[in-house]
Amino acid sequence: MHKKLWLAAALGLLQAPLALAGEAAAPANGINLGDVLPVWSIVPFIGILLSIALFPLFAPKFWHHHYGKVSAFWAVTVALPLILAYGHPALHEILHIVLIDYIPFIILLLALFTVSGGILVEGTLRGTPAVNALLLLIGTVIASWIGTTGASMLLIRPVIRANARRRSKTHVIVFFIFLVSNIGGALTPLGDPPLFLGFLHGVPFFWTFQLLPETLFVVALVLGTFFLMDLFLYRREQNAGGAIAAAGERDSMAGTPVAGDGAHAGGATVIAVERVPLRIRGAHNLIFLAGIIGAVLMSGTFHAGEVTVLGIQLGLADLLRDLILLVLVALSLATTSRVVREKNEFSWSPIVEVALLFAGIFVTIIPALAMLRAGTHGHLAFIIQAVREPWHYFWITGALSSFLDNAPTYLTFLNTALGNFYAGLPESQAIHALIANKGIFLKAISTGAVFMGANTYIGNAPNFMVRSIAEEQGVRMPSFFGYMGYSLAILIPVFILTTFIFF
Repeated sequence: MHKKLWLAAALGLLQAPLALAGEAAAPANGINLGDVLPVWSIVPFIGILLSIALFPLFAPKFWHHHYGKVSAFWAVTVALPLILAYGHPALHEILHIVLIDYIPFIILLLALFTVSGGILVEGTLRGTPAVNALLLLIGTVIASWIGTTGASMLLIRPVIRANARRRSKTHVIVFFIFLVSNIGGALTPLGDPPLFLGFLHGVPFFWTFQLLPETLFVVALVLGTFFLMDLFLYRREQNAGGAIAAAGERDSMAGTPVAGDGAHAGGATVIAVERVPLRIRGAHNLIFLAGIIGAVLMSGTFHAGEVTVLGIQLGLADLLRDLILLVLVALSLATTSRVVREKNEFSWSPIVEVALLFAGIFVTIIPALAMLRAGTHGHLAFIIQAVREPWHYFWITGALSSFLDNAPTYLTFLNTALGNFYAGLPESQAIHALIANKGIFLKAISTGAVFMGANTYIGNAPNFMVRSIAEEQGVRMPSFFGYMGYSLAILIPVFILTTFIFF
């Protein structure tokens, strides 16, 4: 029955793109897909988003065993019709996004995931509101220097362990995604891919420090909201005795038995916990983490020519970066004690899930990105034509970054701004003119891309990984739409205030 439904759905989605083959009648190899693709070619992209949102909610067992097949199905419904209808240009687009974007993306995530998984923070660390707020603040600060993915992978496990005894902890992980996995990456090109892409296109490395007022404002509001919410829930747990550990329960950070005599206070059993000093095991992985950041920075500053692979030009510096990252992965695995990874509850399932799902996302996103790149010539021209004021750029870049890859979205609207204000100027001159005369537009584009990646699980790479790690370690995370409920209630009002104050 399932196979028949899949086949019927596939044939239905194939019919419309294949019909375009007759209209396109053997298109030339130089065809611009963004000029000819219709708006409904983004249906498979919407389909994979809905699959990620709804299957875990209504068919969790099916999703757990078959999410890779679902991702592959949606990818095929885009790739096969495009190739049959448009031939070489479509194949070139698919190979381009796989070789230039997807493979480096997964290699970087693999490196950060593996290396950070070899760093174990041991010791007694209770998830009180003050401690949680401090951990989130530390993660937010370092995210701009080791990347949102690096900071997320480094701190998510300690945060989960610190809150292992808490009944209410879902909100802690949600705010972790808001702050550490997204907003904290706004201050340097190392923080988030859109800013790194801007750096590669001529935005000075330290220009992003000009985003400090907007970043401090958003962080203060979001972190303050978190502290008040966590304080309320923590006190409610204390009053109900919900945060009290049972005798003999293992310490959540150190993995050592809880010691002490039980006493009764207000009807709740209080256990005196033996304090274990904080320490880091597998600290040599911090050197590998620095190597990852160095390799990424090198690829953006060192130009060593290009090589053509399957018709796609790849920078030798990018290939060297990916090779270094894979070597660091191997070194981390070879030099880190298995006991450290076991105590860290390290497994490969989160990175596997991200790799399979984002493979489908990257392929199905091709029509949307192609139409956006086509500007006023594409069928999404109404989006491009709608942006005029700084707040337009902030919201349209942010809204699309919530569902599309925020790096190409950033570049699309950076080019839109350059075209609107400095058409005909070489890119390097136009960017410097934009910064000098209309810097608020670049601020709006940059903050929109970075901040609003927090709006959905797929808005930024580490969001989904954090969710997967949390669920694997027993934290009940909200569904796709449930998570968006948090972002609509907390982030959107903050972004509205940001608009009125800054844009």
